[in-house]
Amino acid sequence: MRTFDYSRPDNALQAIGRTVNPGRSYLAGGTTLLDLVKLDVMKPTDVVDINRLPLKQIERLSDGRLRIGALVTNTQLAQHADIRQHYLVLSQALLAGASTQLRNKATTAGNLMQRVRCNYFRDGISPCNKRTPGSGCGAIGGHNRSVHAVLGTSDSCIATHPSDMCVAMAAIGARITVQGRDGTREIDFADFHLLPGKTPWQEHALEQNELITHITLDAPIEGGRSGYLKLRDRTSYQFALASSAVIVALEGQRIRDVRIAMGGVATKPWRVKAVEEALVGNRASEELFKRAAAIAFEDAHAYSQNAFKIPLGQQAVVRNLRNLLA
Repeated sequence: MRTFDYSRPDNALQAIGRTVNPGRSYLAGGTTLLDLVKLDVMKPTDVVDINRLPLKQIERLSDGRLRIGALVTNTQLAQHADIRQHYLVLSQALLAGASTQLRNKATTAGNLMQRVRCNYFRDGISPCNKRTPGSGCGAIGGHNRSVHAVLGTSDSCIATHPSDMCVAMAAIGARITVQGRDGTREIDFADFHLLPGKTPWQEHALEQNELITHITLDAPIEGGRSGYLKLRDRTSYQFALASSAVIVALEGQRIRDVRIAMGGVATKPWRVKAVEEALVGNRASEELFKRAAAIAFEDAHAYSQNAFKIPLGQQAVVRNLRNLLA
């Protein structure tokens, strides 16, 4: 049995601590941390319970943006009136993930920090560069059907990012506020999750001794309608094979503004701006949707068992656009 120190600070600076500790992990809902500690994949030496921190509020800012505390639960966020009215895609994405019990515990910042569901990462013994740098990637030549990517991969890692919430936030646009010893800074949501490249163990842009305190969503698109479409092997408690988050606004019969992100097919929440550019200014039609969706996968690289994700991912975009604009 492994031992660790445990503390319950009252503010963010206490949680961060005065010294850098690579073995420090933050405990909020614990829906990922506790699983991986039990599997002996994560081995914290210092567990900091942050549930006392005053980070459980959702507030509308004067510029129209929405500020979400790091400890707001997935259930609270999905059911919040502002989210349901102005960011329906986010509410739908949250409700498509996990189970009611997990959503009641899981937090907004914890969802941002989710670890991958790759079996080679979680089994504790297989080659996995994310878990043991330099050991290799068992998925590349192994079982790579469901939770492995065709976009943003490298020779070091092909695991998909598991979050539904993050796909919706990638489409909406957001800023992540983090607290450090010397003050706060903001990270653009698009820059927060890192591609695996040669360093797949570096999953996010947080520095040592930094703590997420808030996520601020961009102001909603005027006249926009939105939706989240998740394609999976079964309709509950399953990770996406392919998903899309779409926000779109029309001017007459033409697309005035659109934002699209994808999940289940990439190593991070995948905003597809080239697809957006192909849609804006054009008259909405099935043929336009298909041509635009194909652009998202021009640089895709399939592996032995997941080539089906390329047409499936295109369908996730086309069907979502069709549903919203029918």
